Amino acid sequence: MNTGHPGRTGAFRALPNPFAVASALAEPSRADRVDDPTVRVLQWARTAVGVAATVWLLMAYPLRKGGEKFVMDKLEDLLTGCGITFGTALVAVTAFISAARSPLGGVYARRLLGPLLTVFAIVLGAGVCWFLVRLLKGEIITPSDFGDHGILFGILLIVAFVLGTLACAAALLLAIPVTVAALVYAFNSCFRLGDVHDLLPAFISPLLVWSLFGLGLFDDPEVAAPPLVLYGFLVGGPLSVTLLSVWEIRRLRRRHGVTLRSALGR
Repeated sequence: MNTGHPGRTGAFRALPNPFAVASALAEPSRADRVDDPTVRVLQWARTAVGVAATVWLLMAYPLRKGGEKFVMDKLEDLLTGCGITFGTALVAVTAFISAARSPLGGVYARRLLGPLLTVFAIVLGAGVCWFLVRLLKGEIITPSDFGDHGILFGILLIVAFVLGTLACAAALLLAIPVTVAALVYAFNSCFRLGDVHDLLPAFISPLLVWSLFGLGLFDDPEVAAPPLVLYGFLVGGPLSVTLLSVWEIRRLRRRHGVTLRSALGR
């Protein structure tokens, strides 16, 4: 005998999977791209080690600021790093496409839709999260903004605000994991640049981590950790990403015959 609640279960199943949505937005999807399982495993291992190191640092040493301030500063650093990387990557990709002989340049330009969609989705998700948090805090609109228009209007206004708060909270609970997961997928895939060409993620990804390194170098430390631990943590990520990128470029050349000359049609 089935004692479950099929209607409720069906409603939960109808909700979008945040990780599936994030993967569709930020993972490369070009059918003819080089999909090397070894490279993919090492990339995710690098990301997992970075996340684990960050969690350990936060648990091992006390925060210098409040938890909310820390999270907002980190999100701001990530978005700033994304902006710096996007600007640098735009110049690099433009130079790459311009240097490619016809018809490769046009092919690469048409493939930019995927990376641009990823950047737009992350910026939109961050904006939606920011707006919903301010809305739930009552910083945008409150019942007092409508004045006093009678008891019936007041009751309807309260009901509308309760339902609106529940809807905003549900939307925020979906928007946060989608945005955070999309950021993780985007960092791991270098904003889906593999859809343009297989070499671009290896060339561009060091720019991303070194831009974040620069931000962290000039910012005040978030945790009260010894300088050796702080600087080791700051340098470890960029160095590991750079070494992995160099190794990936060599592997693409030796295992798959992908070189910069062939990418440019020269």
